Amino acid sequence: MSTTGFTDLREKLKAMTPHRDNLKNKIPERTNGGAKKRKYREESEEDTSDQEQREAEAQRVKDGIKQATVFSAQDCALIEQKIDEVVAKGDKGLYREHTVDRAPLRNKYFFGEGYTYGSQLERRGPGQERLYSKGEVDDIPDWVHELVIERLVDRGLLPEGFVNSAVINDYQPGGCIVSHVDPIHIFERPIVSVSLFSDSALCFGCKFQFKPIRVSEPVLYLPVLRGSVTVLSDYAADEITHCIRPQDIKERRAVIILRRTRSDAPRLDTHPISPAPIPSERSNKRSHRRAEPDAAHRPRVLEMDKEESRLSRVRGRRDYSSHEAPGDGPTRRVKMRRH
Repeated sequence: MSTTGFTDLREKLKAMTPHRDNLKNKIPERTNGGAKKRKYREESEEDTSDQEQREAEAQRVKDGIKQATVFSAQDCALIEQKIDEVVAKGDKGLYREHTVDRAPLRNKYFFGEGYTYGSQLERRGPGQERLYSKGEVDDIPDWVHELVIERLVDRGLLPEGFVNSAVINDYQPGGCIVSHVDPIHIFERPIVSVSLFSDSALCFGCKFQFKPIRVSEPVLYLPVLRGSVTVLSDYAADEITHCIRPQDIKERRAVIILRRTRSDAPRLDTHPISPAPIPSERSNKRSHRRAEPDAAHRPRVLEMDKEESRLSRVRGRRDYSSHEAPGDGPTRRVKMRRH
């Protein structure tokens, strides 16, 4: 041992295999690196899967959308002039009560049919919307039929006689309409809209947050140009929400929405027939009507009246028996006490 310069066998072995120390130092790094790679691979696969699902959903939305440019700049100018007349008439209060609905940066004008929605609902939630009674909103203006509906019928974008509801949404810059599905129990499909005054966009599958207002990324961003017509049906109309984001209204913009209400759509004046009540233990429960002050004492008073009446009858019989003449034997044989 002394001739080789090593005082310990372990030192000699260590000198003969110097690569082992480097190997030990590298093994943990290799292991950690593998874990990081696996984690990155799993995250990448999840991201890829989510992206594929969004793309597939976006395609289903696209399949339910039809767009066409129908109105020229000159056509738009004429229709926009008519919309300005509607706004002026509404400002003067010349429409029926439920024709005009005002909100910050957005006014709605209902024609033909109007319905409750949003804060107007007695009970919140999908399916609670109701049509107003007939005559609660103004009729569809003639110019809407002549300048808009007839053109769309001629282009095959609307069936003849389909439309009985027309709504004009008038947006100011920064206005919006939150994510929603046009009530399926109120309106038939398709839903047709005409975009006017400026270009904008319709977004699908967004989520809104408020104070301050924030909107998530859409599943599909659909440009809508001035003079264009958008037709929604199938998945785009029924299975995913659509909205207009504040950032997509940079100038004044208006849209005319043309729809048909269902024949069985519920109305505010509809009173469903209640089934006949079924007797049950619940029927024995107290009514919620307000009781009169002495109601709780009435059973006791009634019992006291009965007792007083009984005693009066007994006293009367006794008095009658004490005044009977002697010798009225047969009569006495049928005294009341024998019964």
